[in-house]
Amino acid sequence: MRYIVIGLGYFGSSLSMKLTEMGHEVIAVDKDMHKVETYKDRVTHTICLDASDQGSLSTLPTAETDVVVVGIGEDFGASVMATAIFKQIGVKRLMSRAISPLHQTVLEAIGVDQIIRPEQESAERLAKKLEMRGVIDSFDLTEDYNIIEATVPERYVGMTIAESNFRAKYQVNVLTILRYRESRNLFGKTQQKATVLGVVKAETVFEAGDILVVFGKIQDIDRLLHTR
Repeated sequence: MRYIVIGLGYFGSSLSMKLTEMGHEVIAVDKDMHKVETYKDRVTHTICLDASDQGSLSTLPTAETDVVVVGIGEDFGASVMATAIFKQIGVKRLMSRAISPLHQTVLEAIGVDQIIRPEQESAERLAKKLEMRGVIDSFDLTEDYNIIEATVPERYVGMTIAESNFRAKYQVNVLTILRYRESRNLFGKTQQKATVLGVVKAETVFEAGDILVVFGKIQDIDRLLHTR
């Protein structure tokens, strides 16, 4: 997969290096040439340009990029501008880092696909989530066992938990389900807000867009999500 990471501060550089180590193509961007030079041998590509300038960003191969991550932390204005430009360009998946509640509200108003809060999200954890298709969040309990949030596969929509038989087929347990409902933010923009269903029952039916919270070995969860 190809990623564009904007900002080579601590978070952006850590994410870029981790994704590169995983074998992905990463284009890391920063306007500070010293940072670009520092990481050029540890990231697939490093480019020096101003991410708040639309003309500069239009030179990046966004159409062939799977995920764009705006990781700028210290410059609120540059972060918002870069995010808005990428949203206007229409990239496949847009993620932006928020450094305050107000920053998060503005990013929500722009309409990014996912907001990252660095105090809650390490670069390594985010890289692991990006590596596994369909995964929204993850928490390592041990080296082998994880709790994962993932979008319910389409083939299970309309089935009950009992009918899906995850435990017998994959040795994976469904802990709960997050189901999204519409709400309005500070700017009056409609957005989806997750509601936790609590302890799910055998007769609970999966709906399109449900987020499963499951427990098991990472390889078993991967089989559940991607086996046809």
